[in-house]
Amino acid sequence: MTTTTENARQAQRKLAMAVLAHSDSAEISGRLDAVALPAHENLREPENGLVMVRGRIGGDGAPFNLGEATVSRAAVRLSTGEVGFGYTLGRDRQKARMIALCDAMLQSDQFAGVVESGVIAPLRAAIAANRKRQAAETAATRVDFYTLVRGEG
Repeated sequence: MTTTTENARQAQRKLAMAVLAHSDSAEISGRLDAVALPAHENLREPENGLVMVRGRIGGDGAPFNLGEATVSRAAVRLSTGEVGFGYTLGRDRQKARMIALCDAMLQSDQFAGVVESGVIAPLRAAIAANRKRQAAETAATRVDFYTLVRGEG
């Protein structure tokens, strides 16, 4: 594979992981049920753990440990050899496994188009519609303030 093709595939995986991480577990499951899933095995059983969250004051200050966050992770291997990894905030082991399965399928030439059109694209559209709805609700409550300049002195 050429470097350009590999970079494009990595960018596609990155965008897909963002969509899956922001989607509901039930939505992902519903979309995956409509797709013919390939044979696969769990390399790493879904498990919960903690990660340290780091922050910076003002965005450019010295980093500090903000606290810990619960995450779930999983690893899946397709029968064709592709390995996918899934991470999500919270204690949703099944969501981590489904994300790992989608990641592995995105790496496969045989299943990449199916998972992109059947799972990722509809979830991306749902996220965009939800954000648009929230923006409209927020805009409806917007108050415009203006400064009145007094004519004194």
